[in-house]
Amino acid sequence: MKKIFGLVMSIVLLAGAALPALAQTARRGTYASSAAQQRAYERRQREYYNDRSDDRSVFEKHRDKLTVAGGTAAGAAVGAVAGGKKGAVIGALVGAGASALYTYKLRDKDEDRWRR
Repeated sequence: MKKIFGLVMSIVLLAGAALPALAQTARRGTYASSAAQQRAYERRQREYYNDRSDDRSVFEKHRDKLTVAGGTAAGAAVGAVAGGKKGAVIGALVGAGASALYTYKLRDKDEDRWRR
């Protein structure tokens, strides 16, 4: 019974992994249109980087890194108080993960919606 259950679970997992490949659509347009899209993308990238000013402060330049580092330090401190060295390591990992999630997924979500 365990072998059959394992086989069924393996097939279900493989079928689930194959679903994203089935969701791909056919290429639209020709090579020329994809080349034009690439040029438009590169032009937008140049405009974005040329518009940025270099007189930003250190915090403005490294805001994401500093936020993750602060979350890591806070997690390590809380973990050290709660469980010593092992708690500090676990707290640092949890703090880094939580602050990275906040920094790269949750922060400024409303601002991105208005920028479009």
